[in-house]
Amino acid sequence: MNIRSLTRGDGVVIGAAVLLLIASFLDIYSIEGVSDSADIPTLWGSGPVVLGVVLAGVIGAVLVVLSHAVPQPKKVAGLDLGQFGIAFTVFAAWCALGNIFDPAGAFDNDGGLDNVGAGTGLILALVATLVMAAAAVATPLLPALKGTLIPAARPAAPQPYGGQPQGGYGYPGAQQQPYGGQPGQPGPSFGGQPQPGQPQPGQPQAPQQAQAPQQAQAQPAGDFSPFWFAVPVPRPLFAEDGSPTPIAELAPGTWYLAVEQRGAHLVAQTQDGRRGVLQDTSGIQRG
Repeated sequence: MNIRSLTRGDGVVIGAAVLLLIASFLDIYSIEGVSDSADIPTLWGSGPVVLGVVLAGVIGAVLVVLSHAVPQPKKVAGLDLGQFGIAFTVFAAWCALGNIFDPAGAFDNDGGLDNVGAGTGLILALVATLVMAAAAVATPLLPALKGTLIPAARPAAPQPYGGQPQGGYGYPGAQQQPYGGQPGQPGPSFGGQPQPGQPQPGQPQAPQQAQAPQQAQAQPAGDFSPFWFAVPVPRPLFAEDGSPTPIAELAPGTWYLAVEQRGAHLVAQTQDGRRGVLQDTSGIQRG
């Protein structure tokens, strides 16, 4: 489970679920002419409200969040957890609306309970379920809700792929070799005096010494340098052999290392060391 893959819409769903739980401990009825100290039951005192509003809303919120937090959510009857969660949240909002219109149920059919209305708990439950259902439905549609809830920390710049460590030949801080000299061979001292073992001025250089810089110049530097990136939405990572079955799923809010470019595709490395091809590179964020 990766909490960094949660979206802003998931944050709204979680907040609405918390509000729904708070509302469940408040009064279910509002009775005119009754003192404030009267013992009025909460939402937990009504079985239909508990099952149709409270539990349905909480279960729906959990399913919606799990569908985004789990890399590969399971499917039930061909539907994923997110679709079941959206259905639960909409059902909870519908039941809450019905209880607002008729909080006393069938007991007020004879006109004996005209002074009974919806309590604070029912009103807050309706607000919470409406917000929850709206966020669950709109998250896949609105870019503002698709953004990551917890932004990932920017990683350190990676070392160039195949590059040498700092202090090696050709890097700042390394002992620079004279033109035509071999690595590890002492260069001329200050004043131009040659060191022991070096040819005298006017003496021809050895063939292998003259070829060394030419070989170094003949090796072109790669145009691609590895970089960190993050995906805006979950995207599959396919095997490098071209297999159509994904080997992993890249989740938003997590940084991955691109180690190679193959046309419009990227070869990415996951945090557990697996490598694969990311075919959809649109909208990625470079670190």
